[in-house]
Amino acid sequence: MKLALILAAALAAVLLFLLAFTSGNTAFFAQYYPWLLAFNGLAALGMLVMVTVQLIRLRRDFKAGIFGARLKSRLLVMLALMAVLPGALVYAVSMQFAVNSIDSWFDVRVDQALEGGLELGRSVLDNLQDDLLEKTHRAALELGDGQTPPSQFNHLREQMDVDTATLLTLSGQVVTSSADDLHNLLPPLPSISQLRSARNGRGMAFVSEDNEGLMIRTLVPVVAHTTHLLEFEPRILQLTQRVPPAIAKNASNVEAGYRNYQELQLGRSGLKRIYTLTLTLTLMLALFAAVALAFLLAEHLAQPLLILAEGTRAVSAGDFTPRTIIETSDELGLLTRSFNNMTRQLSDARAEANLHREKTEAAQAYLESVLGNLSAGVLAFSPDLHLRAANRGALTILQDELVAFEKIPLADWPRHQALATAIIDRFTRYGEEWQQQLDLNHDNHAPQTLLIRGTALPTTGGGGFVVVFDDITRLISAQRSAAWAEVAQRLAHEIKNPLTPIQLSAERLQMKLSAALDGPSRALLERATNTIITQVEALKNMVNDFRDYARTPPPQRTVVNLRALVIDVLALYENTPIQFTVSPAHPEGIEKPVSLRESALGVPTFFNVLADANQLRQVLHNLFANAQDALANIARPRIDIRIEQDNHRVRLTLHDNGAGFSPQMLARAFEPYVTTKTKGTGLGLAIVKKIIDDHGGEIRLANHDGGGEVSLWLLIAGDKQTTTG
Repeated sequence: MKLALILAAALAAVLLFLLAFTSGNTAFFAQYYPWLLAFNGLAALGMLVMVTVQLIRLRRDFKAGIFGARLKSRLLVMLALMAVLPGALVYAVSMQFAVNSIDSWFDVRVDQALEGGLELGRSVLDNLQDDLLEKTHRAALELGDGQTPPSQFNHLREQMDVDTATLLTLSGQVVTSSADDLHNLLPPLPSISQLRSARNGRGMAFVSEDNEGLMIRTLVPVVAHTTHLLEFEPRILQLTQRVPPAIAKNASNVEAGYRNYQELQLGRSGLKRIYTLTLTLTLMLALFAAVALAFLLAEHLAQPLLILAEGTRAVSAGDFTPRTIIETSDELGLLTRSFNNMTRQLSDARAEANLHREKTEAAQAYLESVLGNLSAGVLAFSPDLHLRAANRGALTILQDELVAFEKIPLADWPRHQALATAIIDRFTRYGEEWQQQLDLNHDNHAPQTLLIRGTALPTTGGGGFVVVFDDITRLISAQRSAAWAEVAQRLAHEIKNPLTPIQLSAERLQMKLSAALDGPSRALLERATNTIITQVEALKNMVNDFRDYARTPPPQRTVVNLRALVIDVLALYENTPIQFTVSPAHPEGIEKPVSLRESALGVPTFFNVLADANQLRQVLHNLFANAQDALANIARPRIDIRIEQDNHRVRLTLHDNGAGFSPQMLARAFEPYVTTKTKGTGLGLAIVKKIIDDHGGEIRLANHDGGGEVSLWLLIAGDKQTTTG
């Protein structure tokens, strides 16, 4: 379309030039003006069609909201107005000037001047004709009187001062002739009609024109006027005289001008229409060409601006790809090149920023990974002690997700007040760095012992505080267990040795003295010796418990179905008033003992654990016995047993509807000699925990739904973290 507009504009310019040239050339105008007018009309129509198509496309793009359509429209309107307004003004002035000029051509004064000039020329020619006609009459009289014979005809011509003199018969034959120019001896002869007119009248004069100019010719009859010339035959005398060249030229010009003037006057209205049509067509071609060029200029001017606008939009969207450069030496070209340089610099800066961000994110991800996998808890606080961040270890140790704690000052925490108070107190008292061991008591789960370290961050990085804490409850418990194991081992060694002699001595005394003593004395002896024997047995049992606690044998691991083992142990408690429930239930709706090395029919294989069946049986017996003792005074005792998968471990949960655990019990339940029973050594749960620890498992006590709850975790058989012993 761009090439078509350029070709149409060039064709219109050529046609306008030809039309203007034709208007000034009468012959060319008369021959080719209609064709040129038609071609110009077709060119104008073609340009109108192309301009209309362009306008329709621009309007469609404008309505569709295509980027750049508004800018092109504004540029097109401005450029078109710059061409149309001056063109319309020139058209109006030209039309007025043309009409007034044409009207001025036919002014009365011009008409009178032309007629006066024509009359003046005619008067001059008439005077010349009259003078020559008078000479011709005199010559004819002389010839008719016989005063000038034909032999003296040359003398007569010279006497009359004419160019040629010719004596003709009535039929037009030359009798004699005389000329002042030897190259033109034979003058132009009159026609028969002219001879007839001259013979019938007193003669005639007229003007003729040849290659040499205007010539006055006179014809007068020659007749005899005396009686002695009765035999004289009538003749016709012709005299010719050249009109002076200046007079002839001026007369011809005046006559031609007058003739042209009359022709123009006859075509006055048509001339106005022709000029009006020509100017209108010229205006249309010029305007259409201007609009077409306005399209091209608008596109040319808008192209770099559109490139910049598109580039700006791309930059705002994050695309710093260099745009197409307009290779021009003007400001627009410089602007596009500068814009590309800017986008290139932005792209480099973004690449560098992205690289730095990726490094920062990688470092942050690494730090988050490290913090996330730390068993220690990490809390970060702002300078005004608002929580900024907490790692997964902190949430696990505190057993709280700390939701919305970021908006609450540390002093106003709704939970963990003891921890918050300790942190505030230590930072207030010790400032930048401190360490403290803190014991935390909880209502629903076992107490914790935390080792807390606090550090103030440098103010150059924004300041703040970092608190790192570890749950050393197990460590302390392990230390206590190790200490108790050592004590138990020594006690078992020191106490067991004298127990057997004491028991044997008491039995010997009873056997030797019972027969020698009377009734009351014998009864006293039996009571005393029985007491000694009973207490010695109790001491032996306690020593055995010490031995088992101090030297638990390593587990002999095999694949054990934990659910089947639970069902097998529960068979021993069938006659108790306690209602046991196991979930998930058996798929056949019944609970029946199965082989400990095989899974029950339809039971998921994650119930299989790698463990020592005898030690697990001891653990279950101890837990069931403790639960049974806790439910002694409950009207409807109930124990719910739940087995489920927890990641790569199996979780076994025992929940009863008893009174639950006291805070003191939760704090030291797994320590030796800690018990709430009137009878017992307090080593049961300690041995249970030691067995679970030897299996790589975990055990916890808690109060839940108004009762006590014991949860233990064991590794699934075949798990990649499972070890055998």
